[in-house]
Amino acid sequence: MYILLSEIEVLGRIYVSYEGINAQISVPEARIQALKTALQTITFLQGIRLNFAIEDDGKSFFKLIIKVRHKIVADGLDDKTFDVTNKGIHLKAEEFNQLSDDPDTIIIDMRNHYESEVGYFKNAILPDVETFREALPEVEKMLENKKEKNIIMYCTGGIRCEKASAYYKHKGFRNVYQVEGGIIEYTRRANELGIENKFIGKNFVFDERLGEKISDDIISKCHQCGSPCDTHVNCANDACHILFIQCPACGSKYENTCSVKCQEFNQLPVDIKIH
Repeated sequence: MYILLSEIEVLGRIYVSYEGINAQISVPEARIQALKTALQTITFLQGIRLNFAIEDDGKSFFKLIIKVRHKIVADGLDDKTFDVTNKGIHLKAEEFNQLSDDPDTIIIDMRNHYESEVGYFKNAILPDVETFREALPEVEKMLENKKEKNIIMYCTGGIRCEKASAYYKHKGFRNVYQVEGGIIEYTRRANELGIENKFIGKNFVFDERLGEKISDDIISKCHQCGSPCDTHVNCANDACHILFIQCPACGSKYENTCSVKCQEFNQLPVDIKIH
């Protein structure tokens, strides 16, 4: 796969597992058809859906990395204890809009708190979790008395919901749905059809962009001064490198670090840092 994709100038991060393949990649626009043709040579990828980015500022990935993993997403589940192929019903954008208007429908964000902090679907429940592994039992507990309701779950590109929807069906939830292709495909299709886009704010993505603006709403705040801001950055102190939200003014004030402590550390001479 590495040789095949390298010849097409593909960059990105790909995880290969017994569960399947999860790829977040960038490719020159002129080579998109070549990519599709190459994927058709891999039997189990024939006809696969590709989610295309909403925004492209040219800095998503800078190299190609392919890793073999036991699981594509760390979920803490024993896949042998339930049918992972018995997944929730996929909803296209127009179907999601219709079902989400039903008062018996509950919308669940299966992402981490720092993702939903900058954007989410209207009326969605946003679990305060750090990881997908934490989200699974937390959501189950939140919905334990609502197993007859319509449960719609969503994530960035749909990968996490493939596993989560099967798990919740195994746990007795009757009407489990997932947004087909996640936020990315939902937005593309909503724009294509000219229908209401019920996602508010920015969609967090796991590449150098760190986000795609879906609506003009800024629903989050700078973690340092509290002003409206939805720009995620990593602390410039490599010994910290924490992900946080920072406005341009605070970026200048703190020299792109998350705190005075990290700012002062970055100002130390290199030899002192090494010691």
